[in-house]
Amino acid sequence: MNGHPIIVPKSSIPHPGRINTNYFLVGYNQRMPQPPPDAETPGSVACVYELVSGTKGCPIATSTNVPTGGVGAIAIVDAGDYPTAKADLHAFSSQFGIPDADFQIVYADGHKPPEYSDWEVEEALDIEWAHAMAPKAKLFLVESVLCTSKRCNTDPTWQAVKVASELVAKNGGGVISMSWGDPEWAQERDYDHYMTTPGVVYFAGAGDSGLNYPFHPAASPNVVAVGGTYFNRDSNGNFTYEQYATGGGGGGISPYEPRPSYQNIIKGIVGSHRGFPDVASDYCCAAIYLQGWGEVGGTSWASPTFAGIVNAAGLLKKSSHDELDMIYKEYANSKQHKAYFFDITQGDSQCVVGWDECAGVGSPRTYKGK
Repeated sequence: MNGHPIIVPKSSIPHPGRINTNYFLVGYNQRMPQPPPDAETPGSVACVYELVSGTKGCPIATSTNVPTGGVGAIAIVDAGDYPTAKADLHAFSSQFGIPDADFQIVYADGHKPPEYSDWEVEEALDIEWAHAMAPKAKLFLVESVLCTSKRCNTDPTWQAVKVASELVAKNGGGVISMSWGDPEWAQERDYDHYMTTPGVVYFAGAGDSGLNYPFHPAASPNVVAVGGTYFNRDSNGNFTYEQYATGGGGGGISPYEPRPSYQNIIKGIVGSHRGFPDVASDYCCAAIYLQGWGEVGGTSWASPTFAGIVNAAGLLKKSSHDELDMIYKEYANSKQHKAYFFDITQGDSQCVVGWDECAGVGSPRTYKGK
């Protein structure tokens, strides 16, 4: 991708009926003593998205101002145990001048699940970047594993989503990020009710399989679906423009979910069914710490990043519908849309002015309207 060699782990290869992660490894999957010099950092992302003050061009090396906000709680739902989570999160935070998190690991069914190395990368990415965007929020990692009488699969469970929802609601409200998903299926609407707990706004990665690829829970009307973009930088490392992550990022029209009322403004585009993503965030490539430094990409990064930004904005909407009602009303107001979002129009022929399957209404611009 743009000159970066990438490795797609087995956990990120979609299989109908199985949940997959939405990340890829950048480089050669070797841990390094320092963050890769071309990997985006909390400071560089916050600078580009105008969340903090920074120098022109937001170069990675010198963009050191980081977000300082956060309210209530953020919960991350993932599969498998991550035994070094606390130490890794501390190392990541220390590197970038972020305060240590008020952090807790919770087992969804009360029992510690087994470890799965592919999911440990997912968990590191999720907790580190959600915390980076909203360091004052209480942070939960809800671990789960899906077991039947015959075997255990490395899938997050809907029970874990329920537990995460209860934790966020009891800790002042906030957001949940789900960086995983499943190719859509006819019965998916039976599970949408898991994402309706009052006081919680749900986010999900829109998938890494490109456009016109139906994907759940991103397609659920009860979720803020987050697509993927890419930061272009010049030879001096200065940010130049943001585009859809060509060939990835996820987006489509659901064959099963009806169009929610908040998307009436785009009914001429999506027709009678739910279109996604709603918004987008940088997709490649991020620094993470997992017993050493690495670099990853995917909407697995975009989802916790955008969720953290919304948490730090502090509006604490009571539901995903409330959050999305606000976002689409802002989209309908051209002045607000331009002030609060970057409209992504490059990366694919389907990326046009206004809402599209590339990036929804766009990527974040300041905390306003989030």
